[in-house]
Amino acid sequence: MKNVLLLTENFPPIEGGSGRWFWELYSRLPKDNVTIVTHDLEGGCEFDKSHDLHVIRTPLANPEWGIKSISGLRFYFANVRKLVKLVKQHSIDEIHCGRVIHEGITAWIVKLLTGTPYRCFVHGEDVETAATSREQSLLVKQVCKHATSLICNSYNSQRLVASLGFSDTDKCDVLHPGVDTSTFKPATANNEIRQRFGWAKESLVLLTVGRLQKRKGQDFLIEAMPRLLEKIPQLQYVIVGRGDELENLRHLVEKHRLQENVFIHTNFDDTDLINAYQQCNVFILPNRTIQNDIEGFGMVLVEAQACGKPVIAGDSGGTSETLQVGETGFIIDCSSPQAIETALPIALKNCALLQNNNISTHTQHMFSWETHKEKFVSLLASPE
Repeated sequence: MKNVLLLTENFPPIEGGSGRWFWELYSRLPKDNVTIVTHDLEGGCEFDKSHDLHVIRTPLANPEWGIKSISGLRFYFANVRKLVKLVKQHSIDEIHCGRVIHEGITAWIVKLLTGTPYRCFVHGEDVETAATSREQSLLVKQVCKHATSLICNSYNSQRLVASLGFSDTDKCDVLHPGVDTSTFKPATANNEIRQRFGWAKESLVLLTVGRLQKRKGQDFLIEAMPRLLEKIPQLQYVIVGRGDELENLRHLVEKHRLQENVFIHTNFDDTDLINAYQQCNVFILPNRTIQNDIEGFGMVLVEAQACGKPVIAGDSGGTSETLQVGETGFIIDCSSPQAIETALPIALKNCALLQNNNISTHTQHMFSWETHKEKFVSLLASPE
């Protein structure tokens, strides 16, 4: 296998789907062939003591993704200089970029200086964000033009890259993120765990896992809860995650007096998270598109299905690629609280008819990390 360097701001202990994707994928590759350069953040060094990957931490967070500003120029100059040194020091054959922008810009400049080829992961929101700025759009076009390939997390992201004029689909390889089916697996109902979480024994628990941000849609579902409770009195909504929307979500819970029906958990560890997946009744990701912010794929939907749970997702981005509609879950309109009030009760009634064993079997077949790794290694071995 080639010696590869993964350049990504998003990597554990940072929470989020893309960081988990990179961890699960690159930790399965031969350790001697992988170098990871990621953001230096609190808890990073402690996390790195728990594994044997070669991780180098350096400041990779910067609000300026362009090169016109002084701070942007300094950011890229520092990272390019460091990367050039690492490429030579570790005999790197290929750079893998966590996103087209900003990691892809750094790799493009390094290629101009050293000739080292690079590939970019595409999540959807990265290229769509770039399209809102003339400067960033021009930069991304150059990054895509000179990349060996673009690894898109969904066919939706692939279409987006082409529709925005960044590249043609011939350069795009679709690689859906996977799931650890030895960890995320079905379990029998356990009332003790539900009680520990504060979930009522007879309640119908809807679970959302993910960053607390607008596009995930937790806010609209909370706003829909008063009307939903009129139709489904036993409904409880559980949110697991952290993010910028935390205070707003708490405000909505208080505003609608939903303290007994909506729970927000910000400190779940891995064991709690898996227990939540296994003990909920239905998983929901009520995502929506907000201007240039979309859900590229939705790994949490795959994790929930691996645990045998039916899933419901918003009709936006690449979430439909995570499930088999009518077999493992349903897609509904989550563009407003009113849309959720109308569609969710019907979807929940249909979810009750699905067989949990069929759901987990589908996920094991389609999204196991071993299958994912084999596809990735094959992709790397293909001619440039």
